[in-house]
Amino acid sequence: MTRYELRARERGFKVIAGIDEAGRGPLAGPVVAAAVVFPGGYRNEDIRDSKKLSAGKREKLYQRIKQDALAIGIGVVEPSVIDKTNILRASLAAMEEAVANLLFPVDYLLIDGNQSIHTDVSQETVVKGDSLSVSIAAASIIAKVSRDQIMEIYHRQYPHYNFLNNKGYGTKEHREAIRKHGFCKIHRRSFKWVKDQAGSQTFIPFPDEG
Repeated sequence: MTRYELRARERGFKVIAGIDEAGRGPLAGPVVAAAVVFPGGYRNEDIRDSKKLSAGKREKLYQRIKQDALAIGIGVVEPSVIDKTNILRASLAAMEEAVANLLFPVDYLLIDGNQSIHTDVSQETVVKGDSLSVSIAAASIIAKVSRDQIMEIYHRQYPHYNFLNNKGYGTKEHREAIRKHGFCKIHRRSFKWVKDQAGSQTFIPFPDEG
């Protein structure tokens, strides 16, 4: 889980950030990205792809990463922007914001996936990077827990949809709630399933949208 970081250091880079995002697939809520910078030679065998961890384990590692990291940056792109652009562009924009929000400049980026971001910083894309790089894996955990925290806040505003449990993903319960209550301001109206419901005769917009 450290070979990408080690290889970058062998090439002369000193301040390396791993970048990942969470929330590309849900029907509601923002996409959130994180950038994490660890000290040189950092290792933690427990840090891995956030999707392979329980919620409790993610939370513990989230706290550990916050203690151990030299810097953490967060980027959040709201559903209204996702609808105006698309989820890929929104995800890349969230990554760019996460890098910009780091406390100090970095000289190398390890980015999960196969899409680069707009920046003057040297970068490397790593497919399935959250399983191959400790920095990217840490970013996946920070992004996931941070997004979950945002969705818990939205749950208090819109309890009809049970965002506390589904985090905006298209579970059966969530879809049924949309059919019953319509959509709220954090639903991604450009996503096909939500768009299809908006065109239904039985679909009633949520009151705050009037």
